[in-house]
Amino acid sequence: MRAFFIALLPCGYVADGSELMADSLFLTPYAVHVEESRGRRYPEPPHPYRNDFQRDRDRVIHSRAFRRLEAKTQVFTRRYSDHFRNRLTHTIEVAQIARTIAAQLGLNVDLVEALALVHDIGHPPFGHAGEKALDTAMRQHGLFFDHNLHALRIVEDFELRYAAFRGLNLTFEVREGIIKHSRDYAEAEFPELSEYLLDSRPPLEAQLIDATDELAYSTADLDDGYEAHLLTLEQVSDGVPVFAHFLGEVERLYPDAPKKLQFNEVLRRILDRWVGDLIDNTQAQIKAVLDSASRSPSTITLDDIRACPKRLVGLSPQIETERRQTKEFLYQNLYFSPSLEPEKDDAERVIAELFDLWMQHPEKLPASYQEKAEAEPRARIVCDYIAGMTDNFIFEQYEKYCGQGIAKPQDWTNRA
Repeated sequence: MRAFFIALLPCGYVADGSELMADSLFLTPYAVHVEESRGRRYPEPPHPYRNDFQRDRDRVIHSRAFRRLEAKTQVFTRRYSDHFRNRLTHTIEVAQIARTIAAQLGLNVDLVEALALVHDIGHPPFGHAGEKALDTAMRQHGLFFDHNLHALRIVEDFELRYAAFRGLNLTFEVREGIIKHSRDYAEAEFPELSEYLLDSRPPLEAQLIDATDELAYSTADLDDGYEAHLLTLEQVSDGVPVFAHFLGEVERLYPDAPKKLQFNEVLRRILDRWVGDLIDNTQAQIKAVLDSASRSPSTITLDDIRACPKRLVGLSPQIETERRQTKEFLYQNLYFSPSLEPEKDDAERVIAELFDLWMQHPEKLPASYQEKAEAEPRARIVCDYIAGMTDNFIFEQYEKYCGQGIAKPQDWTNRA
């Protein structure tokens, strides 16, 4: 199957003189071609040696919001170890895996990398516990929190790096991918997003991000859970069938290896199995579209991908079952582990109390947010302020305004 698609790749993209490509890109006809980008909200002259998607990637990396991901929880706080994933290291892992898959599928690697690096930029402190608490607080005011929509606000408005415009002025394709990579939005419910072709599927480059994210965190969270001694090798083997399958193979090959290294070998095999299947199954889904329309491979376009009734990037039914089993195991044995409950309770209380404080006393907000609150609902502005915080900074704010009735991350070790 893979050889079939390699044979379909057209000649490499050749710069037109205004752009230089670091490598010769071999893109399928249905990939997003940078020279066909819908452009930026504020036109800019081309860069002499970076294409527009490469510039978007670099703008994301150099943004303040991206740097703050280093101090935002993925699953574990630093109570357990400095070695565990945070929101930034998870993002880098997603980008690495996504680039590999994109190259195999003949997709635009530059666009995929930019989307992977920006995909989690809208997450608040404290991981999913923080997101839940912030959404709960917003719904008390008839609003809600969505990290994709918040990410768009960040890159469109909050980042201030250029004199000519607010935000990062990213290309349409990156902004569309921020919104649509993980879910669909109905135009009737979100009219403010109408420019992002809500009645169409996103390009394969955007679809790839959500699929890769699932593979990356499923294997990474098993790894961190084992390192944290919240999961045992036997427990994972009993609860995750694909893990048990590869554990037998690893134990035969490396019977004397330490358990941790055996665990690592199993995870390597699982991730490789899932990534390989994602590549093969996505190619099969694209071929099915061709066959159903009696089209030749060279005639399918990005518009055809957008017109598909469903997303094409995904795992085969068998491997999707494996992934779901793994995710269910993580929810039952890790994400809702009693050992993590104190941190989640603290996170929800910190966000709820600070949200209420700033709603009742907006004069305690920074001056720039006080100004914004005059033009937008106060709850939205308070939400924006909290969502941008790191774990450490929000604890500092809690101590400042609400006293010291809660343990900070460095103190959590004493509760273990």
